[in-house]
Amino acid sequence: MKTEPTLRTRSDARGPGAGAGRGSRRPIEPDPLVTTRERRIRSRWRSVILIGALIVLVIPFAVPTIWMITSSFKPLNEIFASPPTLFAANPTVAAYGEAFTFQPFAQQYANSLYIAIAVTVVTMLVSSLAGYAFARIPFPFKNTLFLIVLLGLLVPSEVTIIPLFQIFKTLGLINTHLPLLLVPAFGAPAVLGTFIMRQFFISLPVELEEAARLDGLGRVAIWWRICLPLAKPALSAVAILTFLGSWNMYLEPTVYLTSPELFTLPQALTRFTDAYGGEMWDTQLAAATMTVVPVLIVFLIAQRQFVEGLAHSGLKG
Repeated sequence: MKTEPTLRTRSDARGPGAGAGRGSRRPIEPDPLVTTRERRIRSRWRSVILIGALIVLVIPFAVPTIWMITSSFKPLNEIFASPPTLFAANPTVAAYGEAFTFQPFAQQYANSLYIAIAVTVVTMLVSSLAGYAFARIPFPFKNTLFLIVLLGLLVPSEVTIIPLFQIFKTLGLINTHLPLLLVPAFGAPAVLGTFIMRQFFISLPVELEEAARLDGLGRVAIWWRICLPLAKPALSAVAILTFLGSWNMYLEPTVYLTSPELFTLPQALTRFTDAYGGEMWDTQLAAATMTVVPVLIVFLIAQRQFVEGLAHSGLKG
């Protein structure tokens, strides 16, 4: 004869006569205090491991930047000291003054700044308009045309630089800033921005647009008054990516510009050489520090919007 397995209860664990007459027998339950304590310990260990892994991963990226900034205050003999040092024993700012006297560095800085800002503003405008059209406006062959636009990301800039140079040369625009403004604003940065904005606009509820149409708003008004205010995270991502791309642009200025007064910062950094063609390391490090620090500050301020914009666009890992 088979017997059914019985559930061991708390009263059984205390003994055969325990709990008699109480009318109910509860199963054994884990101690909530022990469980909570174990969870806290495990959570702390996970946090410690995660923080340690992040510190190890950030070392290859942070240490060179820190060394560049601190070495910009070193005399030339300390930069190549053996063993190397991270901080300057005798700090000096002479290299920063020499960066502005050796060539028109202030003008070059202003060139990079206004070109990057102009390209960023135009790219945000173009990409938001195109992204809204691809996301919200039905028209024939929309998906096919969007795929063709995305193919622009697969074409390296080195492939198109020669035809573009011939076009701008024919128009008499060589040694001007117009190529540096037009090519990025309507090239690959705008394509990537269009993709990010399209993905964001697709995620917006359709009811918002329908309610705006009931209020009598047209397409442009809906884009300007409804969609753009909600698209601040995506616009921040487009702005940062475009600004960094324009700020670090080197090939195009080298091809289109010949006058030092028109140079941008990446091109200017290669010109800090002495009469014998040797590198002026202290001056170069000072100029590079002035080039990098503003970008780091902008990214640190807008990093939350940047990450949120990529998350909404579907680009997060």
